[in-house]
Amino acid sequence: MAWHQLHLQCEKANVDLAEALLLEAGALSIALDDAGDQPLFEPLPGESPLWDEVILTGLFDASTDMGSQQAVEQLSHDIAAQVHATRTWVTAVADKDWEREWMSHYKPIECANNLWIVPNWLTPPKPEATNIIMDPGLAFGTGYHATTRLCLDWLTEQDLTNKVVIDYGCGSGILGVAALLLGARHVYAVDIDPQAVLATNQNAERNNVAHQLQAFLPEDFNTYCTENNIQPVDVIVANILAKPLIGLAPYFATLIASKGRIVLAGLIESQTEQVSDAYSPYFTLDAKHAFTAQEDHHWQRLSGTFIS
Repeated sequence: MAWHQLHLQCEKANVDLAEALLLEAGALSIALDDAGDQPLFEPLPGESPLWDEVILTGLFDASTDMGSQQAVEQLSHDIAAQVHATRTWVTAVADKDWEREWMSHYKPIECANNLWIVPNWLTPPKPEATNIIMDPGLAFGTGYHATTRLCLDWLTEQDLTNKVVIDYGCGSGILGVAALLLGARHVYAVDIDPQAVLATNQNAERNNVAHQLQAFLPEDFNTYCTENNIQPVDVIVANILAKPLIGLAPYFATLIASKGRIVLAGLIESQTEQVSDAYSPYFTLDAKHAFTAQEDHHWQRLSGTFIS
């Protein structure tokens, strides 16, 4: 089966109308993309931030009357006038095995100190390495983002032998799983998204560390700590966003043991000073560290030692 894609660019205020018009015209799916180079940070559950200028792409079945080249081109003119589109264009797409097409985008990644991230359908390139077997599913944290890599590299530099770790904002669970494979004794993984809790448990099972990891929503974690008299932990990793990190500083200080270590990521350079100010009353902070790849150098990492 062949397909036609109708692409149009408009302001975000007109995206809802453009989506409705595309669906009414028979679009089978609609994708939204950035028309410029405007960063959007990981949203909280229920939030759907948009770029100021958006490219919408509607997919049409080319074998139907409404999906023919002529019909889609006419539709592009009709919708453009209603949503004040600044440009439109139509492309043809040959049929593919879409599952295999999606999988082809993921390759094994070599991190620092012989740590690898390997999609679960591929064979580890170095079986003797520390291999994290991951399903890049719905939760954040496949290892392909600079903020995740910053934390993974930091974990490889720590002595995690027999340590207890909190992975706060666990997403896919990649950081908690990595900590266990690097020698940690136990991990408490916490996330506000139920999908992340599910993904974390699944990835722990894939890596044969499920018996050492417990995943919680925040309120459930607080209840568990209270009911089980959980002792302060040795390490906290938190790869989330600057605003929640700032608010969590006093809370993290209650969770960590004397001389415990913390790493914070999900920060761009302009946010590190505010986050440092929030954590410096509780932690002796190391020098900030930026991701080394030029295209991702704006992502920063903070780490430190708890002031007991």
